[in-house]
Amino acid sequence: MTRILRLGVNIDHVATIRNARGGGHPDPLRAAKAAAKAGADGITAHLREDRRHIGDDDITRLCRDIDLPLNLEMAAIDEMLEIALRHKPHAVCLVPEKRQERTTEGGLDVLGGGDDLASVIQALSQAGIRVSLFIEPDVAHLDAALALGAPVVELHTGAYCDAPIDARSTQLDRIVAAAAHADRIGLECHAGHGLTFDTVGPVAAIPTIFELNIGHFLVGEAIFGGLESAIKRMRSLMDKSRAEATGERSA
Repeated sequence: MTRILRLGVNIDHVATIRNARGGGHPDPLRAAKAAAKAGADGITAHLREDRRHIGDDDITRLCRDIDLPLNLEMAAIDEMLEIALRHKPHAVCLVPEKRQERTTEGGLDVLGGGDDLASVIQALSQAGIRVSLFIEPDVAHLDAALALGAPVVELHTGAYCDAPIDARSTQLDRIVAAAAHADRIGLECHAGHGLTFDTVGPVAAIPTIFELNIGHFLVGEAIFGGLESAIKRMRSLMDKSRAEATGERSA
C-alpha cells in the first residue's frame, strides 16, 4: 500500500497581504477553511517574534475555529513556548528565525543548539504536542534530531527548489537520501519550502515522506485562479506522483 502523503497548507502570506494595508481582509481563518474544503490535511502557520504576518489572535482563532490539525511553526524561545503550551496545537515545528530574513533561510542548527532545543522539545512533548524540527537534508542533522528527542523532522527543500534545472537532481538526491535515513532511524519525515507545481512531483514521489507543507506558492497562485483551485491542483500533482512512484493508481 502507498504511504499516504499529507498536504499541509501554510496560510502565513494571506496574513502578509492583510497586514500590508491593515484591517481584517483577507482573513487567514477564511483561507484555512477554504484549504480544508479543497483537500488539505492540515494548516500551518508561523508565529514570528516580529508578528510580520500571522498574529496572536490568528492563532487563537485557528485553534478554536478550524477542524483540521494546526501545525504551529515557531522559534525555540520562551515566549513562543508559552504560547504553544497555552494553545496546545496539534503540532509544533521548530524553525530558525532571524529578524532580517525575508523568509526562513535554512534548517535549524541541531548540531550546535542541543541543550536549548532539547528542553523545548521535552516541554512540548510532555504537553501532548507533536514536535518536528525543520532541518537540512543531511544525515548528521537527522541523527542529531533523533538524539534531541524529536519524533518528526521536516526537510528543507529550498536548495532543491531554487537550483537551476540542470543542477536540481543533485539537491533532490540529498532529499531522497535524507528521507530514507529518517525512515531507517525511526523518524517521521516531512518536507517543505519553496515547492511549486513544477517541483513538487519528485519530492512527492519519495515514499518515505509523510507530509509536504506548502504555502507561499499557493497563495500567489490564488491571485490568478483562486485558492481552492491552486490547492486542488497541488493535491492532484502530489497524489499522481506518489501513485506513479509506487505503481498504484491515484484516487
